[in-house]
Amino acid sequence: MDTSFLQGNGIEALPQFLTSLAIGLLIGLERERNPSAKAGLRTFALVAIVGTLFALLSTKLNSPWMLIAGLLAVAGMIIAAYINSPREESDPGTTTVVALLLCYGLGAMIWFGLAKLAVMLAIGTTALLYFKPELRGLSQRLTRRDLVAVLQFSVLTFIILPVLPNQDYGPYHAFNPHQAWLMVVLISGISLAGYAALHVAGTRYGAPLLGFLGGLVSSTATTLIYAKHGKSNPAMSYLAASVIVIASLVVALRLMVVSAVVAYGTLPGLLPVLVGGMLFGLLVALYNWRKMNHATELYIPETSNPAELHTAIGFGLLYVVVLLGSAWMEDIAGSQGLYAVAVVSGLTDVDALTLSSLRLFNLGQLSELQTVTAIALAFLSNLAFKFGMVVFIGGWSLARHVATGFTAIACGILLGLFAL
Repeated sequence: MDTSFLQGNGIEALPQFLTSLAIGLLIGLERERNPSAKAGLRTFALVAIVGTLFALLSTKLNSPWMLIAGLLAVAGMIIAAYINSPREESDPGTTTVVALLLCYGLGAMIWFGLAKLAVMLAIGTTALLYFKPELRGLSQRLTRRDLVAVLQFSVLTFIILPVLPNQDYGPYHAFNPHQAWLMVVLISGISLAGYAALHVAGTRYGAPLLGFLGGLVSSTATTLIYAKHGKSNPAMSYLAASVIVIASLVVALRLMVVSAVVAYGTLPGLLPVLVGGMLFGLLVALYNWRKMNHATELYIPETSNPAELHTAIGFGLLYVVVLLGSAWMEDIAGSQGLYAVAVVSGLTDVDALTLSSLRLFNLGQLSELQTVTAIALAFLSNLAFKFGMVVFIGGWSLARHVATGFTAIACGILLGLFAL
């Protein structure tokens, strides 16, 4: 038995108990607002302190059963409270019961040196309890298609990714199955977040948000749908142009986020290029938004689930092809070969070229200037492709409004490149 603690005054344990008290008060504050809960501010604070106390005794007496006995005692008291005073509502109060048991566990974690994690979990738990109405409303709005999207993304992330070998293969040692699928998960995750938000938010918050979310999912699909509606309804040409330009601006934002995650070292050169394009394009988007008729009907872009397995496999194959093609062309034709691949691949998907260039940068096969230039060329090529869609689908009237925004974005990108 460890008697050193018993022989002292124990004051050194005070910070742990104060942290437990703070955690209990935080969670209990939220439960106190719920009149039907049988545990509130004081109960949660005491349970957290009890958790730390029993963890202390378990350690000092070298008996893990003390910690288990404390947990059983707390659970027994909770059960007794609900048996002696049944709830009139249909809700059995399981949320409060689980929250109390969690609070006890967090108090124990603090004694075992996991205070930071315990505080983080306490804050997350409080937020989860507080936003019950919003979470319930969100779950009720989810369709079967939305749930399937979440399940498919889980398969991509937690079933396929872990079993892929994390080893370099092929020419130039550029192909790594684990890294390649990780890029698929990254892009699918960003797109899925936009896909879910787009269908939850709908058209309630106007063209700017619609363009932003549409750009997260697919700027090409957003451009296509608004080019169609812009042609069929000339009155909404400014609105359609605003949504299309904003969706393309979000592509630049996506590229910055992806670059920060995959190859942080490229940001010093990439930020001036992409931020310049975003600022120039944003000015035009704001002008179009001020000109548009705010009563014009908005349309949600028809987008496919970005986490569907065939979509993920298609992107993965495209990524590998662009990756190997970029490495090969850079080897045999230098920068000109790489830039040619960037222009061609950017016509259909700027993400694949961006991730491929970042991967080669991490391998030391591309310099920062080459990487930034390739990404910028792919982005400009993608802008040109979408503008062609607007011309052929939406007509010249809409194309004139979009051309102003796309030209501004392109000028900002080129100025950033020349400044490197």
